[in-house]
Amino acid sequence: MYDSPRVCVQVQSLYIESQSTPDEERFVFAYTVTIRNLGRTPVQLIGRYWLITNGNGREIEVQGEGVVGEQPHIAPGEEYQYTSGAVIETPLGTMQGYYEMVDVDGNPFRVAIPVFRLAVPTLIH
Repeated sequence: MYDSPRVCVQVQSLYIESQSTPDEERFVFAYTVTIRNLGRTPVQLIGRYWLITNGNGREIEVQGEGVVGEQPHIAPGEEYQYTSGAVIETPLGTMQGYYEMVDVDGNPFRVAIPVFRLAVPTLIH
């Protein structure tokens, strides 16, 4: 495995108030990920790893194939975007992780997903 500077990941999160029930310690968040291939050759996303941490420090690890049921090929200069969700027990938390990818020759590499916040907007001042 080697790290690749050729793939850029950006994430935006959004609190979904209509699906959340704070009285039952259920806070629902959507997050949209944009993956850009800044390299000169195609890449394919084959797997993901997430570390989700709630406001109490409880960690949940999620691993699996692809994202939202797909293992997208991303051409040079192109981007792939998807939206998914997470449910945590506190109004504030974080997510981070990495994508497992392969280059055009089938060589595996990882792309870090920088830490981002899951936060109910009324908590941010």
